[in-house]
Amino acid sequence: MRKKNNFNIYLTILLLAGSLIHSAFAKAQTKQREKFKIVLDAGHGGKDSGNRGNGYYEKNIALNVVLAIGGQLEQLDDVEVIYTRKKDVFLELWERADIANNSNADLFISVHCNSHSSQAKGTETFVLGIGGNAKNMAIAKKENSVILLEDNYEKRYAGFDPNKPETSIGLELMQEEYLDQSINLASFIENEFTSTVKRSSRGVKQAIFWVLHRSVMPSVLIETGFLTNNEEGRFLNSKNGQEKMASAISKAVVNYKESIQAVERVALIQKEAQTSIEPIENETAIVDKPISTPGITFKVQVAASKTMLETQPYNFKQLINVTRVRDNNFYKYYYKSTNDYAQARKYLEEAKLAGYEEAFIVSFNEQNIKVPLNQVLN
Repeated sequence: MRKKNNFNIYLTILLLAGSLIHSAFAKAQTKQREKFKIVLDAGHGGKDSGNRGNGYYEKNIALNVVLAIGGQLEQLDDVEVIYTRKKDVFLELWERADIANNSNADLFISVHCNSHSSQAKGTETFVLGIGGNAKNMAIAKKENSVILLEDNYEKRYAGFDPNKPETSIGLELMQEEYLDQSINLASFIENEFTSTVKRSSRGVKQAIFWVLHRSVMPSVLIETGFLTNNEEGRFLNSKNGQEKMASAISKAVVNYKESIQAVERVALIQKEAQTSIEPIENETAIVDKPISTPGITFKVQVAASKTMLETQPYNFKQLINVTRVRDNNFYKYYYKSTNDYAQARKYLEEAKLAGYEEAFIVSFNEQNIKVPLNQVLN
């Protein structure tokens, strides 16, 4: 087995009121912005076939899905798609992560298919994390086993051993910056799988994957289903199934992108309006007036973890009024709440000043169900 057991390295997953407001909004709309870069990674390839459940080839299915996702996203003028591979070639894991990092991408998405000795079924979307259970780690180990096919793997991946405490501590620090965004994207993806494609979902999960570990951006690894399940295998191996899964992922990416850009757009409007307004005695600047959103509550998400923490100031950099919500396999922590978006922006700034640089605003409807921020603000 050589050092296979020492290399429990876990693969590919991997790593946002008046004419003055109208004028500022027009500037925001026409302002040239860099394209939103998305790196799409088709798992396995070449001499690495991936799993062969029911005789299918994971590497081919993953590539077909990725090319379909890319084809849809490339229709958007403000999106740039970068592929780690567009044909049946073998790539080492470090190459995949480096493609994403060197392109300064906004997202990294790795697509795979699952397998099991039973008729297990369902989609799973993974983010980087150290809190995964034994089943999650088994999936990560299987996906990361491609490392053993690489030349000089012992030297290149030396020191990356998730069983070592020092590695876990390092990962906990590294994942903090992008974990919330990765979970947000993963949630969009799993929601689309269930609502649009009507697939069974096993939820958003955490595990240690090499590619996510190396990718310095929001990153997810998608297990589109089990090839070893008779029904799911047939579906994923079909052109219809691949196109449906690709459409769901594309829609989720667009929703994620628009939710981030909606916040950026409002922030730009407010900034430009503030620089244009002369102070008026006894009046409040337009941009400080409430932006009422009936039936919607805004909260500032400051953290997400598999660990349940007491919502006391000492756990949250002295912030008070932090609440905890269980969401699938995670606990999410929110700072304050309001139905006034302008006030929510102020709360966001307070959280960032406290040290939560990657905090963001989340919107909920009257049933306390999360709704995309872009739908609320547009």
